[in-house]
Amino acid sequence: MSLLPFSSQLIADVGISLGDEGKGRLIPEITHELAGTRSRVSVVLKVNGGANSGHTAAGIKLNLLPSGVVERDVNHLAIGSGVVADPRKVHWEAQPLERKGYAVYSRLLIDERTLVSDLTHRLLDLAWEDYRVNVLAEEPRGSTGRGITPAYQDEVGQWQITFSDFLAGKNYFARKLSQRVDRALRTIEHVCRVAPATFAGFFDKLTAAETRANAEAIELGVFSSAEFDFSRFRGPGPFGINVDALTETYWAAGTGLAANIGEVRELILRETAAGRSVIGEFGQAYWLDKRHGFSPNVTASHTFTPEFFESAGIPVQSIHTFGVAKAYDTKVGTHTFITEMDPAHPLTARLKQLEFGTSTGRQRMVGWFDAVEKGDALRYGGFQDVMINKADALTHGGEWQGELLIAVAYEDPQGRRFHHVPRNEAIRRTLKPIYTRHPGWKADISQVRHFADLPLEARAYVAAMMKSIVTVAYGEGVSPPSEKLPNLRYLGVGPDPSQIIKDIPSTTELLRYTGP
Repeated sequence: MSLLPFSSQLIADVGISLGDEGKGRLIPEITHELAGTRSRVSVVLKVNGGANSGHTAAGIKLNLLPSGVVERDVNHLAIGSGVVADPRKVHWEAQPLERKGYAVYSRLLIDERTLVSDLTHRLLDLAWEDYRVNVLAEEPRGSTGRGITPAYQDEVGQWQITFSDFLAGKNYFARKLSQRVDRALRTIEHVCRVAPATFAGFFDKLTAAETRANAEAIELGVFSSAEFDFSRFRGPGPFGINVDALTETYWAAGTGLAANIGEVRELILRETAAGRSVIGEFGQAYWLDKRHGFSPNVTASHTFTPEFFESAGIPVQSIHTFGVAKAYDTKVGTHTFITEMDPAHPLTARLKQLEFGTSTGRQRMVGWFDAVEKGDALRYGGFQDVMINKADALTHGGEWQGELLIAVAYEDPQGRRFHHVPRNEAIRRTLKPIYTRHPGWKADISQVRHFADLPLEARAYVAAMMKSIVTVAYGEGVSPPSEKLPNLRYLGVGPDPSQIIKDIPSTTELLRYTGP
């Protein structure tokens, strides 16, 4: 079938699981599909999150900048007001990319109301993790240490510093930053009750993490290792920060972006009025939303389509939502993972070789495809198109020769069935998955480019994933009108941009598919 037109010039790129679905690779696909048309993509907008939401596009790993950076025909790379951004991190990503030939600064626009995150937030991130483990005696949450949650806490606590402050006087900025440092240090010492030696070690920990993360930039000679030495911000006394050094560093980084700070809302209104398209790139995913996910394993922002309008600062209007998933599930942190694979299962070790966090390098847990989560994302969040990645990773090989499982419901210890995700985490922890079973396939599918050329078993599994999502969303035996059915637009069969199948039958046809 030919690809259906998008229903709006505004396109939301969202995850429908718990992140790490491969949302970054969707940006080039949409951009190429619309290239040469009046509605070509002219803006890629980072909607939410911060440097904790790692994406990979065309082999380039990104944390803060929009994935549109890899597409030279995208005229504008925008960072919305719903993002928390460290100005130093902007430069740390942009300058190595410029060295590689990607234009960043000439295309970058950071909204004036984008929140500034800084070192204090990163120290608070580590301090709250220490408090969780050493004071509350709980499991570590697995924070990225990028300071995202503390930065959003400053927003709701009405202590905002925004990028517009870099366009005001230095004294105004310095006073706000000094107050922020004072609040952070008091919280770390007296609320989090961090030991003095532990606090001192935070600076070394951040130095090691950023030196490792920016090793390529150091090797290219873009930065010296001293750029990532956080010990220069350590102040006198057991709980101290060198406020003067911090102020000078952040003022220089922020004012170095003065030409890139402006009105994202005006940019988007202008580009859509001209008929061009805007992609909103989301971090994390539906089940990590700060309101609809399960604390403490949530992010600090809203992670689904409605946030597009808040972050862009434009009126609510028609938008085309693209839900991204993988052909199996992964999670990081201490999540309740209902469909987690047995560690001894032969597919577990195979998938774990592929699954490491883009931002942190953390090993991800792996599990079977959870259609309950994705069906609820459709029912309560809504999406028109779907991209499913990494189907090739399920191909038989070595000791892995078995069936594939899809979770279509949950069951509690009393035998009660749940066909939607319970909103109570205490209940969710007690649940076991109810699976359907599907034959696997032996043939390598990484070079397949047409759906009809996939093994029968692979086609059946793809159809089963879509049918399971729709059944959860609308109910067993219910046949919603075709315009309500999400369309499987892209099927990823490998990591390279070319390894995508696009001629997938309509969902109506997939629902009728009876298998091999």
